[in-house]
Amino acid sequence: MSVQQQLQAQQQENRDIVESLLSDGSDADAEYTIEHHFSSSDFDRLEKAAVDAFKLGFEVNDAEEVELDDGSVLFCFDAIAYHALDVALLDKACEQLLQLASKHKVDYDGWGTYFMGDDEDIEEDEDLDDEEESSWRH
Repeated sequence: MSVQQQLQAQQQENRDIVESLLSDGSDADAEYTIEHHFSSSDFDRLEKAAVDAFKLGFEVNDAEEVELDDGSVLFCFDAIAYHALDVALLDKACEQLLQLASKHKVDYDGWGTYFMGDDEDIEEDEDLDDEEESSWRH
């Protein structure tokens, strides 16, 4: 799939995620933590992608190593931004990050954020354990 095709699919997913969050009652005016996900089996490529994401203005967390069921290893990091659920901002970021992933031959795995509702919703979420918590959207 070309970068342009990936971008078109991601833009539709952006709209679906935002619509889902807002229809579930998430606060349209809140500032969200947007975590864009990257992965690769090649740590050096992933590291170069992380440096470029940082240069684009994203906060970048440390890479994590994940062992898959087949025993292979995958490295992952998130490029993090903080802003409203603005589809235009998400589309722009996804375009930049898909191009970055293509350049470094790593995978861009989309983005996710957390539900931002009123205080009652937050208190209810705090009562759930990690396996039950359903506020993550991706």
